[in-house]
Parts: sequence; structure tokens; C-alpha cells
Amino acid sequence: MTEVCDVLVIGAGPAGLAAARAAATHGVDVVLVDMQARAGGQVWRQDVRRPEVSPARKKFQALQARANLRWLGQAQVVAASPGQVLIEEAGLARELGYRALVLATGARELLLPFPGWTLPGVTGAGGLQALVKQGWPIAGQRVLVAGSGPLLLAAAATARVHGAKVIGIHEQAPAAELARFTARLWRWPDKLAQAAALRARLAGVPYRGASWVCAAHGDDRVREVELETPRGRRRIAVDHLAVGYGLVPNTELAAQLGCALDTDSAHARVRVDDDLATSVAGIYAAGEACGIGGVDAARIEGEMAGHAAAGALDAARALRARREHARAFADLLPRHFALRAQVRQAATAQTVICRCEDVRLGQLDEYADWRAAKLATRCGMGSCQGRICGAALTELRGFAPGAATIASTPAAPAHGARPPVFPTRLASLAGLSYPAQDATTPRR
Repeated sequence: MTEVCDVLVIGAGPAGLAAARAAATHGVDVVLVDMQARAGGQVWRQDVRRPEVSPARKKFQALQARANLRWLGQAQVVAASPGQVLIEEAGLARELGYRALVLATGARELLLPFPGWTLPGVTGAGGLQALVKQGWPIAGQRVLVAGSGPLLLAAAATARVHGAKVIGIHEQAPAAELARFTARLWRWPDKLAQAAALRARLAGVPYRGASWVCAAHGDDRVREVELETPRGRRRIAVDHLAVGYGLVPNTELAAQLGCALDTDSAHARVRVDDDLATSVAGIYAAGEACGIGGVDAARIEGEMAGHAAAGALDAARALRARREHARAFADLLPRHFALRAQVRQAATAQTVICRCEDVRLGQLDEYADWRAAKLATRCGMGSCQGRICGAALTELRGFAPGAATIASTPAAPAHGARPPVFPTRLASLAGLSYPAQDATTPRR
């Protein structure tokens, strides 16, 4: 039997927590689902060594006290259709129906390949932060953080507070752009204060602009990083290298539900109206899935979506001005942290692009689009389902994973998404009710 709730919120990061709280205040039955054991998402991930500092802790405790809210942690949505989702929790599958749905699926890190990026000891910047918060030993190690965007400061600060020796932060954006970005933060005093606090925690750590990773070198693990800098190339000895180039919205679940996506930028985002409603009735989206905007925008949008999903549109609309102000900050990021061509050109023909299927960049030279490359090389068909290599190839080759390469039917939405959203057991899919596919519709 399918369980039913009034409002289902998928994702327990800043947007999801705000959405669940807002919806619950209207007395409706709310279910909050997240694949992590604890609420907080990526940005508010609980630090196992310093749990008291998690911004999500008190917010989640207050939510759990509500009789009309149910928490499903370590629960993964593996398939969805309008009105219900299939969830795997503790190895068991269940179908959960909803009257309204809030997608707060967040974002993932953009990783761009370079020679040596698969060496042990090389991670994303956000990946380093997640590992350290989960107890991975970093104390005493020489750590270099590189890439682009404000996340670099946060990752470096987390590593340092856990005992790492952060030997440098290398931002690919020019120093002049960094200065212009900082000069515009006066409109967002909280952001300015946050940046100042992070720099204070990183006192003595060099922060270089117009500097990026060309390659990583090592044997059984990374030993040196090769950097392009304004003063020429240099090599630095390291124990760990963390490189990240910002974030990419998680839109796979929205696409599977048939929600329209905006594709006017390199990476698609969920299209929403002024009330954060998607193109599918009863489904709302909030936070990074609607475009990378940061914690403040995610919290405001989560609150708006929660009110709207519970039918309280006036409460949602009262927050529009705050949302516009928060989103104005987000508009600064692509302007001041635009990726330079040299970053995209770091990978060589021999650089592995798809780590799951061991596909090298040169193997994709003869293919004009994602579908052709995928069919011929299995690129993107591994356990990450193209989340890493797909985003990278969007930047490197202009490929558009999930674009309309198959006919639009109820079983195959316009964006080509099919279940499962994440790898799952066959037993979970065996009982899934999914519209039959027309035999004439070509398969991927």
C-alpha cells in the first residue's frame, strides 16, 4: 500500500529544512526525506568531531518536535512520477504518495579533469570539506586548495580548523575580478562579514588570483601540484590537493517528473515561476536546484516553497522581495568567477574523463554529442550515472547530457530521464508502477 502525505520535501539541506518547517506551521502532514543520516545537506553537513557547530542541528531538533512532521533519513529516492515516489530506506523499498512536492535537491561539485586528477589524495574542494567533517584524518597534512568561487575559502577553513597545514588557495579568476566582487558585497553585509571571518580564520595562508592547476604528479598518491601563475609555472609539494570549480544544480529528479528545465546557461536548472512552482502542477523547487544562489537564497526559497506547497500563497509571496535580493548576489558569481579557457584545456587526450568506465578524453574526439559518445564508449554509464563526467563534458565539449535525445512521453520526459535516479536494487524496481512505454519510442 502506498503511504500518502500532504507535503513531501526531498532534500534536508538549508532549502529543505526551511520548506519543511514552513509547511508544517500550517498543520499539514509533512515528510522530509534525505539520503544522509543527519539533516543539513552538503553545506550544513554535521561535523562528527564538532557537532555543536552545525547550523542545522537546532533547526532539525525543532522540526522533530512537531507531531505533523516525519523524518526519513538515509532514504534515497530512486524513481518518481507525478503524485508518488519510490524510496529505498534501510534496504527496503516503499512507495510514498504526496499532494504537493518540494524539490530541494541541491547541487553537486563541478570537477574538471586535468592530468593526475585521479591520483589518491586529489579530491574536490567540497569533497575535502565533506570528508574532513566525516572524520577523515587531515591533521598535519600539507593541503593546497584550488579552483574557483567562494567555496574554496570555506573548504580551506574547514581543513585548517581540523589541523591541516593549508599552504595556499589558488583562484583561477584574475585578482582584479576578485577585488571587484569584494567591492560589491556591501549590499549583502552578512556575506561580507562571512568572507571576512573566513579570511581571519585563514590568516597567513596565501590567496592567489589568476592561478590554476595544470597537473598533479605522484606515484601511489599525489606528491606535487603543477600550477600556472602570473609568474609562470611552478611545482609545489603537497599531501592533498582539493580542486573545485563551483556547483552544478541537481535536476535529475525534476527531469524524471517532467518538470521543465532552463537551459540558457551551461548547466540546466529547474524552471520555476514567482511562487517557485515548476511546470508540473503541485511540484515546487527551491535552492540550488533552481540555480546556484548560496545558503541565504536557499533558505528563503525553501520557506517560500513550503508555504506555497501547504496552500499558503500569501505567506510565500510576502518573501518575494527577500528572494530577489538574495538572488541578486547569485548573479555576481558567474560574472566575477567565469572560467577561463585554459582551465578547460588542462585535460589532454590521455586524461581519464569518465572514472567509472575508464574512458579517456581522446576517445570522445569523433563524437558530436553526449548520446553518441555514451553509446559508443559507455561514458557516463557507470555508478555515478554521468553526474561527474557529464558536467565536465558540458564545459569541455559543449555536450548536454540528458538533452532531448528521445521522444517525450509519460514514460520518458522531454529531458530523457528514466528511473532509477540513483543505482538501486532490482528488487526495489520490480514493483514500481511506471507508465508503459510506446514500443516506437527509441531507447537510450
